[in-house]
Amino acid sequence: MKKATAKKNSPGLTFIKVFLIAFALILIVATPVTYLAQRALETHPGGADTPILQDELDSQVPESHPFYDAFNSAEKVNILLLGVNQGLTDTIMLVLFDTKAKHLDVISVPRDTYYYRVGFESEAQRKLNAAYRGNPVNTAKAVSEILAGAPINYYVVIDYKGVEKIVDSMGGVPMDIPFNMVYNDPYDKPPLSINIPKGNQVLNGKKAVQFLRFRKGDDGYPGYPEGDIGRIKAQQQFMKNAFKQALGFELPKVARTVYDNLTSDIDLKTALWLATKAAGITADDITTYMMPGTPLLKSPYYVYPNDDEISAMIAQIYGIEPPAPPEQGTSEETPGN
Repeated sequence: MKKATAKKNSPGLTFIKVFLIAFALILIVATPVTYLAQRALETHPGGADTPILQDELDSQVPESHPFYDAFNSAEKVNILLLGVNQGLTDTIMLVLFDTKAKHLDVISVPRDTYYYRVGFESEAQRKLNAAYRGNPVNTAKAVSEILAGAPINYYVVIDYKGVEKIVDSMGGVPMDIPFNMVYNDPYDKPPLSINIPKGNQVLNGKKAVQFLRFRKGDDGYPGYPEGDIGRIKAQQQFMKNAFKQALGFELPKVARTVYDNLTSDIDLKTALWLATKAAGITADDITTYMMPGTPLLKSPYYVYPNDDEISAMIAQIYGIEPPAPPEQGTSEETPGN
């Protein structure tokens, strides 16, 4: 059977590893000493009505939890990064920032991850990306449950329009495009039209979003020869170029645009504190993970979380021994059955 693949240049996992990491770091590291320092310390991107995660989500795990001591003793600040499109969280990542070691572990969680909720019975509603419903607290609760109870302290939300404005604020991002990128999907919302010529150029905001969403070409036009691996390499190069451009082009202006186009419950006082902890962080201090799971290769294309492997991943990140797996001979019902 042919392996199932995405039918479109999906927003999920496109601008995430590029933008949400890059510009969340700019928000934390750069803006407190420029634009943010001019604001009241208690304010945060999004305004007075922004939900405060620590007020609404109980991040404490019971003492019987195998990671209870690790979660409570670790000097980590965990930030949920969400890329929102058409009211769904198409991109979901959890950044675990070790403030002592100055290291970031980034867990990508597929938007199609199976997440059952009582009262939400349709196939689409059982996907993690549908948990959002306009409130990041809903997604934070779900992600914490899926990732072995990992605490989540704050969130950052951005959409494509925000990405476009941020790129334009830095004067675009220089890139060497390896081939003509051409792709059209009139049924996407909004309709997707990618047309970027080969060669060295500076991508404005609109073209940058096209570049980050590109995965394959129309008939007769090339895509990345290595598929998703090629796309990831291109995105990594874009991230490096964007960092370099942002730090050298009117940083206060870029910082203001970043601040104005994010919704977050990270207040300025916290941002200032994080800035002192994050000073000196580079791309070498970031380790990325994909949530362990089993994909369903037919509709509705769920990704079922692998609880044992997720626990092992969290244990690795927190530097502890993973909990013992359940005894052989026990059986668990497959989710949704």
